[in-house]
Amino acid sequence: MALGFVLARFGLFLQEFNAMRPNQPAFSYGYSLWLGTLLILGGVAVFAFSLSRYLRPIPMMRSGVRSFGNPSALAIGMAIFLALLGLAMSYYLLSTGHVPADNARQSGEVPMPARANSPNGIVRIASQHSVAETVAKLEGMLRAKNVKLFMIVDHSGEAEKAGLKMPNTKLLIFGNPKAGTPLMVAAPSAALDLPLKILVAEDATGKAWVSYNSPTYLQQRHNLPPDLLPNIGVIAALAGEAAK
Repeated sequence: MALGFVLARFGLFLQEFNAMRPNQPAFSYGYSLWLGTLLILGGVAVFAFSLSRYLRPIPMMRSGVRSFGNPSALAIGMAIFLALLGLAMSYYLLSTGHVPADNARQSGEVPMPARANSPNGIVRIASQHSVAETVAKLEGMLRAKNVKLFMIVDHSGEAEKAGLKMPNTKLLIFGNPKAGTPLMVAAPSAALDLPLKILVAEDATGKAWVSYNSPTYLQQRHNLPPDLLPNIGVIAALAGEAAK
């Protein structure tokens, strides 16, 4: 049962890792989930069979010359507990292995303590830095990954030029043609949301936030093939790392 659980979770980890490599070929690790679940269920069957074999000779021994005690409550309780634990782990694997959207598993979205997801597909992460520092981190990471930064739109700066005031707000527009082109070929409407964008902005209290469109939301919006989701999954890793 433990081996099955580790195997299944390892497969899900590899799917997450795949989502963070948009420029690399994507591989399927779905079999590990089912194989791991089968191992867990096999463990449950072994527990049930062992309990049956344990209880079967009790009546025969009681009818003999010697008197035997009652079945071990500890053994029965342990067998039932482990069997229920195996069933619970199987349910957990099956219920989480195919929910990549909001729980941020297969899309590569990095969980953060202070993150709020809205129904419109926007993922919002609290940054531990100022807007300027967060933007600088993003620029450095994009350079390191050879991802082209097309521009930084300084919304608050443009507002100031117009004689208006707004919290510090900057939008980074970036992308990789090798990753984005297959998406637009498969769904031309994806060009409305490509290149990818990350918004870094202050709230009314001066707290900086990092926001982006969830890759799963973009997939559903443009009906993108699931195998191309890793091409845009890198945005979650970038945003999460920049906010740390």
